[in-house]
Amino acid sequence: MEYRRLGNSGLQLSALSFGTWVTFGKQIDNSIAEELLTVAYENGVNFFDNAEIYARGKSEIVLGNILATKGWSRSSYCVSSKVFFGFEDGLPNQTGLSRKHIFEGCHAALRRLKVDYIDLFYCHRPDKQTPIEETVWAMHNLILQGKILYWGTSEWSASEILAAHYFAKANNLTAPSMEQPQYNMFERNKMENEYSTLFVDFGMGTTIWSPLSSGLLSGKYIDKSPTDTRLNIEGMEWLKEKTLAEERFNKVKALNNLANEIGTSLAKMSIAWCLKNKNVSTAILGASKPEQLKETLTSVEVVALLTDDVMQQIEIILNNKPVLPQY
Repeated sequence: MEYRRLGNSGLQLSALSFGTWVTFGKQIDNSIAEELLTVAYENGVNFFDNAEIYARGKSEIVLGNILATKGWSRSSYCVSSKVFFGFEDGLPNQTGLSRKHIFEGCHAALRRLKVDYIDLFYCHRPDKQTPIEETVWAMHNLILQGKILYWGTSEWSASEILAAHYFAKANNLTAPSMEQPQYNMFERNKMENEYSTLFVDFGMGTTIWSPLSSGLLSGKYIDKSPTDTRLNIEGMEWLKEKTLAEERFNKVKALNNLANEIGTSLAKMSIAWCLKNKNVSTAILGASKPEQLKETLTSVEVVALLTDDVMQQIEIILNNKPVLPQY
């Protein structure tokens, strides 16, 4: 396993990490969840990603129960949670990024995960109703209290992240260390364009999600219509419609042929492509079957196969490289 620093912080994360969205507490049995986590850990993964909204808190409970029984050294792994959506009754203060919900969300996650502190704590979405000053202060205070070690954002715009940095710097507070955006061959603009200044000026790290575009880049949908995937789970209709857009299929077939030519699978080539971006601190993998995870965990080995020529062939197939602004 390769390890990368989280931006300009001193924290080292495995280049490939493991996420529990959709699967833990919802799609798979707890015994399979434990097997997946064990496979990840024994192959060098040291970051497990979670959030309060995943399976309405059940995902964190499953992860916490597994970690509590494994006996792994707490210093050998990192866990995350995210706050914003809540999952209780939708009452005022049960969602958002107010100081109240951030504190209560953090404490609840600590209980579910059965840990004394959370390594990475994210603002899961921006909150248009809460002043950025309040959110930054709340995260800074949690760090001072030792309840979280690093805080970050997920799916924020560059301007929103910049506002957090500027306020933190002006008031000697802890600024966000990382952002968690979607990044894959079909979702490129934020990582390759919008966030460019954040990487240069602030050394932001990234823990990217959906490197396989919710399974589209795994190859499982080439000439097939599997029914046992996350896209067929109730409530995921929005994701299925976006992921399985017709114009993407011809590109997927061409990418699959290229992967075969260089001696690997489409899934591993797609993940390795993400890792070629030096601003990716870690790529979060998801899996519902151990054999899936065992395959994708070897994607680090494929990075060397992605020569300049191969990368150029990928660009020709995709034809979606973000256009950088001219200054």
